[in-house]
Amino acid sequence: MIERILWTVAIATMLFSLLFDTPIGIAQGVWKIILHPDGLITDYSKVGGFGATFFNSGLIMSASIIIIKKSHATISGPTIACVFLMAGFSMFGKNIANIWPIILGVYLFSRHQKENFSKYVYIALYGTALSPLITVVALESGNLVQKLLAVILCGTLIGFLLPPLATYCLRVHQGYNLYNVGFAAGLVGTLIVSVMKSFGYETTSSLIWTYENDPRVIAYIFLLSASLMAGGWFMLDDKKSIRRIYRHSGRLVADFIILDGLPITLFNMGSLGIFASAYILITGGTINGATMGGILTIIGFGAFGKHLRNVVPVIGGVYLGSLVKVWNIYDPSVQLAALFGTALAPISGQFGWQYGVLVGFLHSSMALNTGILHGGLNLYNNGFSAGILALIIVPVIETFKKRKDHF
Repeated sequence: MIERILWTVAIATMLFSLLFDTPIGIAQGVWKIILHPDGLITDYSKVGGFGATFFNSGLIMSASIIIIKKSHATISGPTIACVFLMAGFSMFGKNIANIWPIILGVYLFSRHQKENFSKYVYIALYGTALSPLITVVALESGNLVQKLLAVILCGTLIGFLLPPLATYCLRVHQGYNLYNVGFAAGLVGTLIVSVMKSFGYETTSSLIWTYENDPRVIAYIFLLSASLMAGGWFMLDDKKSIRRIYRHSGRLVADFIILDGLPITLFNMGSLGIFASAYILITGGTINGATMGGILTIIGFGAFGKHLRNVVPVIGGVYLGSLVKVWNIYDPSVQLAALFGTALAPISGQFGWQYGVLVGFLHSSMALNTGILHGGLNLYNNGFSAGILALIIVPVIETFKKRKDHF
């Protein structure tokens, strides 16, 4: 059932691209996307058009399903989270060309360790957070042979660094950052970019952003969310059981399909999608390639740690921050901070809504300043920021809560 749902979304996304462009126009747009630098923030809808963006997203979503299936990994909540995240980031940073060297690198790592690739397949897919680094290496290299050698070496390096580091990072933040590989990728990206700068290479940040809302894009995300909600609702025998999901903190590892079943999980995913989309529109933002990436990621993690009860306080904290800080809530980077800051939802779920507001407030400041470390080449910058913030704030919260409980 899960696999069928994922395939339906992937195929529908590719077909939806035809509402924006002809097949030839889509192919030309995808080619533009492949050749364009992908550092944060590069909205593919501005680079190649919405037709190419949706097609690229559906194509990578399909490739992700096939890779997971071929690896014989268990299909459950983590699968949904990973595939939807891949679909989302394929709208601003990942394309059908730049993901493969990193996936190959992690596969080679699994072979070196003499372990089944299924153990590392999600790290391989999540690890494509560093795909913009692959694009940079390819564009800066010489002829075709040199480009291939350079990207394979870079992908292999990333592939050998990420798995052990991701395992260690999970212990560091104790499962309170849902984008764990984003934390690890930020560290790897910081290391590699620092070495590159030592040899004279300078990274440049970019802001390529679509500022106009397209009714067709809005219709797509609301229709997808409503379909998930409706599917979950009609599959449920006991409608009141929907509330059961809110009893979980969301702290890793929280597979909602195992804990509460597929119907409740689908309803939760759809409700998160509607809330996140409505939030962007109500606050004056734009549903474009980049924010679609955030919304699809939230939907996906509705199967793996997020629900309205632990997400709303974090987004509320980002919103409150915009009222007193030097930026506006509708600024591109702040829109993304609100959506991707929900990586810290388990803190809200574990310790209470007030702590969710606190970390959302702090995250909006950190996320806007951590990109300089990896030069914008880690697409999961908010996951990197969330990992650092969880490392700082969780021990403090636990200390003061223990003191309060003692008295």
